[in-house]
This record gives sequence, C-alpha cells and structure tokens, in this order.
Amino acid sequence: MTRAFVFPGQGAQVIGMGRALAEAYPASKAVFEEVDAALGEKLSVLIWDGEQDALTLTENAQPALMATSIAACRALEAEGIGIATASYVAGHSLGEYSALCAAGALSLADTARLLRLRGQAMQDAVPVGVGAMAALLGLDFATASAVAAEAAAGEVCQAANDNDPAQVVVSGHRGAVERALEIAKAKGAKRAILLPVSAPFHCALMEPAARAMADALIDVRIEAPKVPLVANVRARPVTDPALIRTLLVEQVTGAVRWRESVEWMAGNGVTEFWEIGAGKALSGMIRRIAKEAECRAVGTPEDVVAAKD
Repeated sequence: MTRAFVFPGQGAQVIGMGRALAEAYPASKAVFEEVDAALGEKLSVLIWDGEQDALTLTENAQPALMATSIAACRALEAEGIGIATASYVAGHSLGEYSALCAAGALSLADTARLLRLRGQAMQDAVPVGVGAMAALLGLDFATASAVAAEAAAGEVCQAANDNDPAQVVVSGHRGAVERALEIAKAKGAKRAILLPVSAPFHCALMEPAARAMADALIDVRIEAPKVPLVANVRARPVTDPALIRTLLVEQVTGAVRWRESVEWMAGNGVTEFWEIGAGKALSGMIRRIAKEAECRAVGTPEDVVAAKD
C-alpha cells in the first residue's frame, strides 16, 4: 500500500493529548521538552493539565497540536515506522508545519516558535468581533465560492477551507459571513453555521499575519523535505525549500485546498492515509473524498502499536 501521513489543524486540541505517548516513549517525551524549551515556557503543563479555553487560544493550540503530532511521529519511529514509509505528507493549515517538521524540512524548535508567532499574528490581525467563519454543509466548492462572492457586498468574504465534497468554510467580515449563511440556505445548503473561532483565518483580512510570517521565515532554515509535501495552496507536491517558504506565507491568506490535495494523492497511488496526532477530523473528511482509501488515526500508544500490524 502507498501511504500518506497527514497532520490535523486547529480544532483537534484537547486537554491531555499526547500525555500517554510521552509516558510510553522517551522520544515522545523529548518532543514536549524541546518545545517547552523553544518557547521558554511549560506548554506541556497547559496541554496535559490546563484549561481547555487556554489551550484553544490560537497561539497555544498551534504549537500544542504540532508537538502532539511530532510526538506521535517519534513513537512510530521508535517502533520502526519512519517518515520514509510515507510517499507524501500533508497537513491542514497549521498541520502543514507539523508535516514539514516530520519530514525534516523544519527543526522542531523553529516549528514551535513559528507556530507561536503565527498564532499570535493571526489573532492580532483582526480585532475580536470584526471577523467570523462559517461552515456551509451540503454545497460544493464552486457554489460556496459563489455564495461568498455574493455575500461580500464590498466587504471580505472568501471560501477559506475546501474540506470535502460537501463541507466548505467561508471567512471574512462578520456581517458578510452572516449574509453568506442566509444565501447558502437559499441555495440549498443542508446547514450553515457560524464557527466558534477567534479570528477569520485564510482570507484577505489575514494580510498583516502574512507579512509577519514572511518576516519570520526569512531567517529560518528550510531543508528539502525527506518526502514531498502536498501543499495547502497548491494541492500539489513541493520539495523546493524556496517555494515552501513562499507557500507558507501565501497559506495565511489563501484557501486550504484539502479536498483537492486528498484527491491528488488518491489519484497518484495513495491508498492509506495515517492521521498523525490529535483527533480524527481529517479521517472523516478523507473518507468522504477518497471512499476507497483506508484511514488510520495515530495519536495514542495503542494506535502506534497497532500500526505495526
């Protein structure tokens, strides 16, 4: 079977994630220790014993989810299942950084610092309450994009996440996103719901955050990944470090083309998707995109041991 490792994005965070991995595998424990050191604080204490509201803050959730994903990767490596067993890596939004770290393109410490900065920059780009995001269920990407364009009415409203054939997230000014809810329902959406997020990610309102990431990435060393990254904004594999640097900036304001990314991988021989880290949200999307593919979640020691079979 041809395998891809995929890495979850924001929303998968939960108190306690990764603790069992750290207790079972010294290499996993070392990941959390290195992330703590890189950030100059005990993020691991928040992840394992903190409050969900604090963990959900963008600046905490992003490095925390990455740390949990890399801890799972290190546990797999300890069991003889390295990154080279995958043909591609991909990640949903912040998960793209986890994918690049897992594939050796970014160091763990740099990835942690970049995600802390990215979370802060995305939160600071738009005052609280000015922006919003909404999930449109039952509409394809073309229809959802048309809904967003109609709802914009001089404001920002864009299709931000093309998650699967019937789930698209729109992002922008709150008023425009609220208009999109009504337009989507009129166009046959099964559901159209505001999401509990603190900022309007992956739209033009994130331009200040994109500039911040461009500045931050200038001095960060990026190696060619050991396996190709299927990039969010291209939905195609990339390995060139200079291009990866550019795409990580574009990703802040650009749409997450997850459906197309999975379609490309499935169309190019991937039959098995391993979701590395917290949750199973990506597996659900993948099953709706590539119905013949097998999905496996790897987030606990039991998952890691089962992966050897």
